[in-house]
Amino acid sequence: MDAKQATRLSKFLSLHLRHTPAAIGLELEEGGWVGVAELLAACAAHGTPISPSELTEIVTGSDKQRFAFDATGTRIRAQQGHSVAVDLQLLPAVPPAILYHGTAPAALPAIRREGLQKMNRHHVHLSPDAETARRVGARRGQPIILTVDAAAMHAAGIVFYESGNGVWLVDAVPPQHLGEA
Repeated sequence: MDAKQATRLSKFLSLHLRHTPAAIGLELEEGGWVGVAELLAACAAHGTPISPSELTEIVTGSDKQRFAFDATGTRIRAQQGHSVAVDLQLLPAVPPAILYHGTAPAALPAIRREGLQKMNRHHVHLSPDAETARRVGARRGQPIILTVDAAAMHAAGIVFYESGNGVWLVDAVPPQHLGEA
């Protein structure tokens, strides 16, 4: 599978595993899981056939590790970024002292006023290093990299979660805990 095809299929999976599972007849189970066979059948029935080997390549070959198989390999889920109601069953975790967030320059005035908000997702997504934040933020042009004083937030009782692909999740980041890298 070439890179263009992998990107197209990954976006299709992201759309339906994170935002609109019902549009292709899927219902996310507890933890956000869906059966692999059920997913492949739904994709094919909706004009986007994906073979088991292509699915494995998308899951294991992605640098962002957006998806994960369960321990049995029979279920799959998006690691984070859902806009549909789902409890990913993540446990609270102690974050590193500093986390990072990449954003577009146009968003900076609102972020300085209101902090980072989850918007239509379940959590704000934070990166463990500046380079990852730069890649994430570059989706919308030249990114601004923000630092997040995660240690101070955690000490103040704010709960953090770490998804299976190393993305840190939090409900919001108040502006006083933000700086520029």
